Amino acid sequence: MRFLHVIASVDAAGGGPIEGATQLQRALAVQGHTGEFASLDDPAAACVGEFDTAPLHALGPARGRFGYSPAFVPWLQANAGRFDAVIVNGLWQYIGLGTRQALAGTGTPYYVFPHGMLDPWFKRRYPLKHLKKWAYWPWAEYRVLRDARRVLFTCEEERLLARQSFWLYSAREAIVSFGTAPPADDPAVSKDAFFSAFPDLRGKRTLLFLGRIHSKKGCDLLVEAFAKVCANRPEVHLVMAGPDQTHWQPTLEQMARRLGVADRICWAGMLTGAAKWGAFRSADAFCLPSHQENFGIAVVEAMACECPVLVSDKVNIWREIESAQAGLVAADTLEGTVSLLERWLAMPAPQWQQMREAARACFDAHFRMDQVARTLTGIVQDSRTTPMSPLQKQGAHV
Repeated sequence: MRFLHVIASVDAAGGGPIEGATQLQRALAVQGHTGEFASLDDPAAACVGEFDTAPLHALGPARGRFGYSPAFVPWLQANAGRFDAVIVNGLWQYIGLGTRQALAGTGTPYYVFPHGMLDPWFKRRYPLKHLKKWAYWPWAEYRVLRDARRVLFTCEEERLLARQSFWLYSAREAIVSFGTAPPADDPAVSKDAFFSAFPDLRGKRTLLFLGRIHSKKGCDLLVEAFAKVCANRPEVHLVMAGPDQTHWQPTLEQMARRLGVADRICWAGMLTGAAKWGAFRSADAFCLPSHQENFGIAVVEAMACECPVLVSDKVNIWREIESAQAGLVAADTLEGTVSLLERWLAMPAPQWQQMREAARACFDAHFRMDQVARTLTGIVQDSRTTPMSPLQKQGAHV
C-alpha cells in the first residue's frame, strides 16, 4: 500500500507525534509498504534537510497558530491519486481541515490520529482556549473527524476520553495502539555515548525524565518529590532531558536550588541517537508524573530498553503497565509522585530486576511498531471496503 503521512512539522523538538509517525513508516516499509510525508514546514528549515525517513514535501511556511499554508491543498489535490491512504497526525492545525477539503470527492480516504488532543484535561486546564476551540469546532475539527474513514486511537482510555470534550462529536473509531521499534544498536556503545556527554553520572543511580520541559508533564512535581525523597541519598541523581520550549527550566532550576538538590539534577537538554538510548539503558528508572499523556512514546522507549517506568494514572497506557508489573503507578500529585519514588527506592534488587524483565515483556506484548503497522494496514484495508454512511457522504461535500 502507499501511505501519505500528514503532519504539522517534522521537527523532533515538537514531541511524540513525529517520532511515532517516523517509526510507523519505518515499520510499514519493512512490511513492503511505501510512504511519503507532507508537512507545513518551511522548505529551508533545518529539520527538513535532516529528515531522512521517507520523501518529504515541505509545503510551508505555515502562517499563524492554525498553521495555514496556501500550498497544501493544491499539492494534495494534485497528488492524492498516488496514495491508498492519507494519515493525518494531530488536530487543531490546518493539516486536518486542508486534508478534508483536498480529498472531498476523491477516491482517497483519510484517517486521523488525534494523538490525545481531544483529552478533556485541556478543557479543564485551559478553559478560555477551549471556548475559542468551540468557535471553530462545528465547522472544522468536528467535520474532519466525522468524515475521516477512521479516527485512530492508541488505546481504549484515549477513545473514551475523546468523547468527553465536545458534545457535538461523531467519529468512526478504531484502536490501533502505538509504539516504537526497539533500538538495534549496541547497548554498551550507547551507554558510553551518554556517559561521555555526562561523565559525572558514572557510578550513580539515575532517575530519568525524558520529554518536553512543560507544566503538563509534571516536571515540578518530579523535582519537588526528588528533593523530599532523595535528599539523604547522595548516590541518586535526577536526569531531566528534553527541550525547554516554554522557558520553564530556569524556574525549575531555582526550585531545585531552594530545595537543596540542584547539584544532583542534570539538565541534559534534548538527547538524540546513541546518547538518548544510553540514557534509557543506564537509568534505574524512568519517571513521568504527567497530568495528561495520551500515550507517552518515551515511556514505551524506556520499556524497550528494560527500564521500569514510574508514571501517573494520567498516562493513558498506565493500565497496561500496571497489569504487566512493568512499573509503578500513582496519582498526578506531589503525594503520588513521592509515593512512586519511595516505592522505587524501597524495592529489593531482585524484585527490581524482575520488573526490568517485565518492562521489556510489556513492550513486546503491546507496543512493538511492527505489530502496530500490521493493525493499521488491516484497518485501512477493511475500511476501504466499508461504505460511508449517508451523513458522511453528505458531510464530505459540506
